[in-house]
Formats: sequence, C-alpha cells, structure tokens
Amino acid sequence: MHIGFILDGNGRWAANKSLPRSIGHKRGAENVEVILKECKNLGVSTVTLYAFSTENWNRPVYEVKALMSLFKYYLNKKLISLCEENVRVTIIGDVSPFTKIIKKYIGNLEKLTKNNDGMQLNLAMNYGGRDEIVRATKKISKNVLNGTLKIDDIDERLFSENLDTRLQSCPDLIIRTAGEKRLSNFLLWQSAYSELFFSEKSWPDFNKDDLKSAITIFKD
Repeated sequence: MHIGFILDGNGRWAANKSLPRSIGHKRGAENVEVILKECKNLGVSTVTLYAFSTENWNRPVYEVKALMSLFKYYLNKKLISLCEENVRVTIIGDVSPFTKIIKKYIGNLEKLTKNNDGMQLNLAMNYGGRDEIVRATKKISKNVLNGTLKIDDIDERLFSENLDTRLQSCPDLIIRTAGEKRLSNFLLWQSAYSELFFSEKSWPDFNKDDLKSAITIFKD
C-alpha cells in the first residue's frame, strides 16, 4: 500500500496557540516520525510526504529560513536512523535551489539507504506536480531531438519512467490534513486513481488512530 500525505496546517496550529509558525513546523516534523513508524508497523510499503512545495518559497523569508533549518537537522540527524530501520529514502522534486549543505545531506541520506529493501519513503522537496510533468516532458523531448527516442515510443509507461517517482507504485490513498479538500499540485500524474481522505485536524494533531481510521475507510 502506498500512502501520500499532504502535511497541512502546521502554521495555523501554531497561530491558534499564539505560537510562532516555526514551532508549528517543528511539531509537525516530530509528528512525521510518529506517523512513519505507525505506517511501518501497519505494513505500508510506500509513503510519500509533501514536505516543501514549489510554491512554499513564496512564504515569508523568516518562515522559509526556519523550514530550511528544520530540513538540515532532520536530513542530517533524525532521518539517518531510517537506515537502521531498513527504510529506503528517495527525494522527489527539483533540489537545485537548495543550499549546498542541504543537497549534501540529501545525497548522503539517499546513498545510505539505497540498498534498503523495506518501506520506501519519498520526500517531496521543492516539489510540484506540474513542474514534475514539465521536467519529464523536457527529458523526453531531448531524447526525441537527439534521435534516441521516436515519438511513437512515447506512452504512459515511458512517461512514468521519466517522473521523479519513476516506476514506483502510484498512491492508493492520499491523506490531507487541516480541512482543505484539494491536491495542491501533489502527485498529479500518479494520483489519477487514488482514494482521497481529508481530515479536519491540523497535521501536528493527526495521530495513529486517525491514520488507522483513514486506512480502514479506504479498505471498506
């Protein structure tokens, strides 16, 4: 089973408690650890987390800086433990705008976990579904122009091979928190036949029981 998570509501969770938005993102990151462990316990084979969208750069500078600091901490510290838990990590999205140190940590994490054969974890960072489709189209177009690919060779399978997720399974279930009922540019190609579950809870409050309920509703 593949579950995609749109981790929404961290900032609003903090604002409702008169706390800085950065605290909400920190609490949301802590909840990612809890939910990932529960997914693993429940036998979920693939998890994709919408960690940072292409549109998130438009947030206030201080908030983006706080998110980058959080990424550095988790990529270099917390998520390394996933190697010991046999989790394979793949970063999806265009990582080129990130700092050298974040790109270094991303590379280290993917390298450390590449031979793991347990749960697949996709971290969507500077990710947008439309951007992914455009990038895939450019890669395919280059191959057509240089003569290594014929137009008639282009089909859904080939297109999927050029996406960030390549030939991973498509998400069976997409869970979005904080009450919004839209995909917000998340896995647009891959989610064509996904079931959708919307929770009114903000991501920091989404717990193990909520996850189990979403999976139960999906299976029913």
